Amino acid sequence: MTTLTSALYHAAFYADMVLTVGSACVVAFSKNIVRSAFSLLLTFVGVAGLYGFLEADFLVATQLLIYVGGILVLLLFAVMLTHRISNIKASNETSFSALAALAATGIFLVLVEVGTKTHWDVKGGPLGESTRPIGLLLMGDYLLPFEVAAMILLAALIGAAYLARNAIRK
Repeated sequence: MTTLTSALYHAAFYADMVLTVGSACVVAFSKNIVRSAFSLLLTFVGVAGLYGFLEADFLVATQLLIYVGGILVLLLFAVMLTHRISNIKASNETSFSALAALAATGIFLVLVEVGTKTHWDVKGGPLGESTRPIGLLLMGDYLLPFEVAAMILLAALIGAAYLARNAIRK
């Protein structure tokens, strides 16, 4: 790896780290639930990026599909479809913030100490070897159950949209 490539790799890692931590802070401290929900999207994408730097491709795909594609979309549907909220700003009250800041600072210092003092063995090898057996099973023996589960989830999404549409009309 050349010096320029290494510098770009490190810059991308630190940018991803700042994105993840910064958007997580917005989630925690924002008084607006819509802003918190969209910041959670950036947090999940940043965590997927950190998994990518660890070459954990299965975790990247899982993070994007389950958390961003499933849980966050469900959360955004719930936030956007509850149009009868009278005060959207008063939804994220914080308490014990001084104690939480002290605990977070202590945990951060312990993580920095462990991260800087530990010798990390890096093993090289071909990418994708951890997910090959999972992919072969999902696209082979378990293809039919995988597709049935996808159809059930699609039917649930269509039903939720239909119910929400009828609730908005009333």
